[in-house]
Amino acid sequence: MRNLHFKDFFWYPDLTSTAGYDAIIQYLNEGKRTCKEVEDFMKARASIEERYAKDLLGLSKKVCGHNEMNTLKRSLDVFKLQTEHVSLSHLQLAQSMREEAKKLEEFREKQKEGRKKIEQQMDALHKQKSSQFKRTMDSKKTYEQKCRDKEEADQNMNRNTNTTNTKLVEKLQSKAQQAKQNAEEADRLYQQHVTTLGKIRDDWLKEHINACEIFEKQSVERINFLRNTVWTHLNQLSQQCVTSDELYEEVRRSLEQCDIREDIEHFVNLRRTGDKPPAAVVYENFYTGQRSPTGPPPSRMPPPVGRRGPLPDPTQSNRDDARHSSALEGDYSVIQY
Repeated sequence: MRNLHFKDFFWYPDLTSTAGYDAIIQYLNEGKRTCKEVEDFMKARASIEERYAKDLLGLSKKVCGHNEMNTLKRSLDVFKLQTEHVSLSHLQLAQSMREEAKKLEEFREKQKEGRKKIEQQMDALHKQKSSQFKRTMDSKKTYEQKCRDKEEADQNMNRNTNTTNTKLVEKLQSKAQQAKQNAEEADRLYQQHVTTLGKIRDDWLKEHINACEIFEKQSVERINFLRNTVWTHLNQLSQQCVTSDELYEEVRRSLEQCDIREDIEHFVNLRRTGDKPPAAVVYENFYTGQRSPTGPPPSRMPPPVGRRGPLPDPTQSNRDDARHSSALEGDYSVIQY
């Protein structure tokens, strides 16, 4: 497949038309817009990375496992430290993205300046070509009209060649002569405008070809630059993934060193309070004073009568104002009142 070039496929039959040139300019403007869009995209992505890095950095400063101890505490400390390092790597990534976006901006401005002079020259040539073409067409109309006037004057003179009116013949001859001169002058001006238009056309053709070559070269550079910029952007993202994984691997290695039994033993040795449990609570009988570590709970019934003397008669008392309640009564109490 042969290479296609701007200079071979952006012509138009109408000399005053700028359709081919306008199509190229539109393509260049769209390319410039694409550069700006990619630039804005990368700046926005850099801002996202920066916000993420700052949030991650703040997260790495929060308390996490402060009260933990021994190997797990060391692993959690490494976890927080590597999280901080990941945040710093994302911050560096954001800076790298901004640098790439800056390069793209500079490239876009450079192409804009390179196009500016060419476009100004082409715009001036288009105006000059259009103006000269109009003058040429106007002179052509004048020339054709003068030629028709000359033919009419010649025909009038020929029709009256046999007339005896000398004054009429002289008048017709004078008009024919004047018409001839006018036609010759119109012809001269018409040829002059055609020649001038031809020179302008030659200059325009040369500049159009030159502009096509420059614009095609810019387009090739733009496509290549954008392709490389996006490629670099993706390489940065991939490298960030590798960097993050390497930092996370440090945490995984630390977790591999986390010994569960060692942490349990460390806690026991550090916070131990004793190796003997408290003694069992024994039952102490209120009446007998005997202690029994086991056995059923005490009964609320009084001991057998044989073990102690008979209960005092509630109707008799050594104190006139005292009254004793019976154990068989529902409101029995050992308190006297």
